[in-house]
Amino acid sequence: MLRHFKPSFFSQYLINSYRQFIHRHFSADQLRTFIEENTEVVRGQSLTPQIKLRLMTPSCRFWTEKPELWPFQDPYWAIYWPGGQALSRYLLDNTSVCQGKTVLDLGSGCGASAIAAGLSGASRVVANDIDPVAAVATTMNCELNGLKSVVCVTDNLIGSELEGFDLMLLGDMFYDESLATSLHCWLSRCIKLHRTKVLIGDPGRAQFESHTIRTLLRLEATFDLPKSVREENYGLTGSSVWSFHPELSG
Repeated sequence: MLRHFKPSFFSQYLINSYRQFIHRHFSADQLRTFIEENTEVVRGQSLTPQIKLRLMTPSCRFWTEKPELWPFQDPYWAIYWPGGQALSRYLLDNTSVCQGKTVLDLGSGCGASAIAAGLSGASRVVANDIDPVAAVATTMNCELNGLKSVVCVTDNLIGSELEGFDLMLLGDMFYDESLATSLHCWLSRCIKLHRTKVLIGDPGRAQFESHTIRTLLRLEATFDLPKSVREENYGLTGSSVWSFHPELSG
């Protein structure tokens, strides 16, 4: 039986406390300045050279700085992960997937897949990440690519009664078994109730390959990762895009 996934009281408390910390100590302008000073605009060296992103590179201070000096949560938004790269490449190569559709990029990180959806003609794009710093970074990345219409949301949407989206994108979200199980249940419900199409980008991580959801996916595309991306991701050579079909369980 499908069940709603809702974050535990303690995990939600930590999320809310972190948001309060951000709002109390950093204005939007201060966050933008911090991101500008500690990232580099990168174009190329990925599967989507036409998309510009502010990322952390070896020339940035915190690449080698002591981790405890970083004032925020881990900067997952400062890395262009291989699952997101494959997903973004697929959308740019197949614009009909997004054209005229309402799209949700869940766990959006740097916002690359949301940007790819916007560039591919989506009528409405929402980038969702529970890290408020990621939301600011995504807004900045959208501006770099000439997009002003992407909406950034920091609420935890997993488990919610989500309506109004034709397409849901998940890049590199299956890195943890318990999260993968929660997503499996919730995504199945979204498809059953609202006929939402779900696309997943993943480079073949063990937690993804071994999970039950893997048997309910259809391969849409596979991409060879550029040399620099392979080196940054422990030798992963490719990344794939899958569509989710829970009806295959029957």
